[in-house]
Amino acid sequence: MSSTSRRYRRTACTGLALVLPLAALAACGGGSGGDASAAGSGKGTISVWAHQGQKSEDTALQNAVKSFNASQDKIKVELKLIPANDYTKTITATDASKLPDVMEFDGPTIANFVYNKKLAAIDSYVSAKTMSNATDASKAQGEIDGKHYGLGMYDSGLGIYGNKKLLDAAGVKYPTGLSDDWTAAQFTAALKALKAKDSDGKTLDIQENNGLATEWGTYGFAPVVWSAGGSLLKDGKAEGALDTPAVVSAMKTFQSWKTYVDPNTDGNAFAKGRVALSWVGHWMYPAYSTALGSDLVALPLPDFGNGPKTGQGSWAWGIGANSKNGKAAGAFLDYLLNDTNVTAMTTANGAPPATKTALAKSPLYEQGGPLQLFADQLAKPCGDSDITKSCVAVTRPVTAGYPTVTAKFSDALNSVYGGADPKSALEKAARSIDQDFSDNDGYKIQ
Repeated sequence: MSSTSRRYRRTACTGLALVLPLAALAACGGGSGGDASAAGSGKGTISVWAHQGQKSEDTALQNAVKSFNASQDKIKVELKLIPANDYTKTITATDASKLPDVMEFDGPTIANFVYNKKLAAIDSYVSAKTMSNATDASKAQGEIDGKHYGLGMYDSGLGIYGNKKLLDAAGVKYPTGLSDDWTAAQFTAALKALKAKDSDGKTLDIQENNGLATEWGTYGFAPVVWSAGGSLLKDGKAEGALDTPAVVSAMKTFQSWKTYVDPNTDGNAFAKGRVALSWVGHWMYPAYSTALGSDLVALPLPDFGNGPKTGQGSWAWGIGANSKNGKAAGAFLDYLLNDTNVTAMTTANGAPPATKTALAKSPLYEQGGPLQLFADQLAKPCGDSDITKSCVAVTRPVTAGYPTVTAKFSDALNSVYGGADPKSALEKAARSIDQDFSDNDGYKIQ
């Protein structure tokens, strides 16, 4: 796997390597949110599980644990790192009674783990200060029925990176922020103008090398659905949300862009200057900034009528549903989510901090910073259901049935990209999702 996809897998959101575990989740039983946790004494040894990411991320986490253990003598944290490829599968396969006091989990898996009685609500265990300092977007990902089951150290975001030199050479005007974003028609016109100045006519990268029938397909291109006024799910149903005429039309437009797309088999289409535009997320900034320097610009995704949209959400931290030391677990989470540790982690992986104070001080994401766009987007969260024209950052559906939603949508997206009729592909996906939800009583968490 290329360094590009490794970076996506480990720092972005759900990760290419986690698609199979996500699919496996759909077959899990459950139905009751069974929180069997107890506050405990607030003293003693607690177990912590986390995914093994980039070396720099692992070091930041290990340093946080060492620092916490040295900062007081009441609680001792024992950290276990599990390879990212195996992480979600491991939690899924482990009985709730054998799970740790504190565990990291991939954002879209949260509802499934609550459904399968593996996570406790954290509201009574973390401090009010920690909860209020979490960004609204981060809280939206971890909230189910008014309770919070997870908070993240970092978030994620999507945009279009542009090569200023190539854009200027083709006479293409581009957005400076959310307020003057491209319409879908203007984006198409920009691709045409760039093609006229490009030797092979390929002017756009959409990370095709990562595959579209994967979590990248859902994370990267569900914003097309949302921006067209549709949704992956609405009130627990995909039909009438995913397959509306406006979404079908938007997918036809997406399909028409294939002629401009560089397959990016080497992962370097944008960095090497073969294309002027790259549709990807925050995690490519380090490589792109090194390659392009001052010619790199960050632009919002195009608007299909309901305002520009982006995905959000990433790895988060929660408390095992069977932990008998919730107070100690909460104290560790309070420490892990302080500015020092959040800043160390986001410096290591380049992601937007998921706490208000660390985000405001971030050289990359602060006002005037090179990635201010991503912070601006996350400052306008939609949650997973109230997708209005004015909000931007949409949480993927918080449902235990998410594995089915992402599998069916990404398959449809891949089919459309390959030339299939968008209306038929979306209708088929919607029917499949709704049938699965019907078969599982809507994945209701009781």
